[in-house]
Amino acid sequence: MLLIGSHVSFNNKEQLLGSVKEAMGYGANTFMFYTGAPQNTKRCKLDYDLTLKARNLLYENNIELKNLIVHAPYIINLANNQKKENYLFAIDFLKDEVKRVYALGVEMLVLHPGSFVNLDLDTGIKNIINALNEVITPNQEVKICLETMAGKGSEVGFKLEHIKQIIDGVLYPEKIMVCLDTCHLNDAGYDMSKFDDFLNDFDRLIGIDKIGCVHVNDSKNDLGSHKDRHENLGYGKIGFEALLNIIYNERLRSVPKILETPYISMDGGKDRSYPPYKFEIEMIKNKEFNKNLFEDVRNHYNGYK
Repeated sequence: MLLIGSHVSFNNKEQLLGSVKEAMGYGANTFMFYTGAPQNTKRCKLDYDLTLKARNLLYENNIELKNLIVHAPYIINLANNQKKENYLFAIDFLKDEVKRVYALGVEMLVLHPGSFVNLDLDTGIKNIINALNEVITPNQEVKICLETMAGKGSEVGFKLEHIKQIIDGVLYPEKIMVCLDTCHLNDAGYDMSKFDDFLNDFDRLIGIDKIGCVHVNDSKNDLGSHKDRHENLGYGKIGFEALLNIIYNERLRSVPKILETPYISMDGGKDRSYPPYKFEIEMIKNKEFNKNLFEDVRNHYNGYK
């Protein structure tokens, strides 16, 4: 069965229940969310009743809880320990986030490995390993899913070898998975039009069974640009057919695929913009590129405030 969904919101009012409703409106059977704003560590108290209602709604619509994904805020940086208080705060926050994810019943937490900033790559990787060894316990059910990165600035994770080194270095490697991001991989220099070759290399180095989810994004940038700028499905340098081949790859049949493509503005500006996911999911299910995507999204949301 195709597992396709997108990033959805998680607000204080409806929490996970609102996330499920939004995903269903897009025709999704999986989705990813932050449990708070991605740019800060402020988190609301989880409401058990809302979580229970969300689980019931998932069950009624044949959406499996195990296929949902939480994304940790991207400001967590485990690769740099120059300011000890910041490093320790990131570790403690990640511990708390693992507990929140478990309380929601979700099994996968996507994490950007981090940036080494004024240090060097090897030191950054060691810092990530040390931090994960502080966070991960042998009995935890939540898997931390390291995301492949584009290599912008001093990011760790733009080479598969970085991910392998982290997995090999942690005390409980069985608690680590990998999130493939197609835009990031393209910008890091991996040719997504040759995805089966990439999977073969991944399998030899890390193992396909370590792939926990795929972020499906086109890229505004050329191969190896190290810029990380997402584009709507089929409108970028990767292209619709290459992305479709990734989505329907038999070796990733049971792996959730998550859209993180840009919102589409109503007037070309940034004041009002809306998610394209309903229409991009339709493109994927129909296996047909929609050259009128932007117009269809604008017509659908016309009149929304």
